Amino acid sequence: MRTLCASTLVCEFIVIGLAAVAAMRLSDDLSTTTIWAVSGPAMALCLLLCGLLRLPIALPLGWALQAALIAAGFVIPAMFVLGAAFAALWWASIHFGRHIDTTAPGAALTR
Repeated sequence: MRTLCASTLVCEFIVIGLAAVAAMRLSDDLSTTTIWAVSGPAMALCLLLCGLLRLPIALPLGWALQAALIAAGFVIPAMFVLGAAFAALWWASIHFGRHIDTTAPGAALTR
C-alpha cells in the first residue's frame, strides 16, 4: 500500500507544480504569490507524507490533503478537477494497495 500511496503523492507533487506554472501563465486575475501560496504548501505536504507513510497518521493526513486540494479550487478553479482526480487516486491507492498487501505471495512475510 505504501508504494502505491507514495507513487500517488509524487505524481501529485509534479502535477500541482505544473498546474501552478500553467496557472501563472494563463490567469490574469491571480497573482504569482497567490498561486504559490496555495500550491507550495500542498507540494511540500505531498513530499512530507511520502516520508510519513509508515505511520498510521499518514492516511488521514493524506485525506486532509485531498480535501484541501479540492477546497483550493475556490482560489484556483483548476484545483477542483485536480483535487477530485487525486482524491480518487488516493482512495484507489489505499483500497487496492491493501488488497495487494493481503493477497500477494509472501505478504505474510512482509508484515
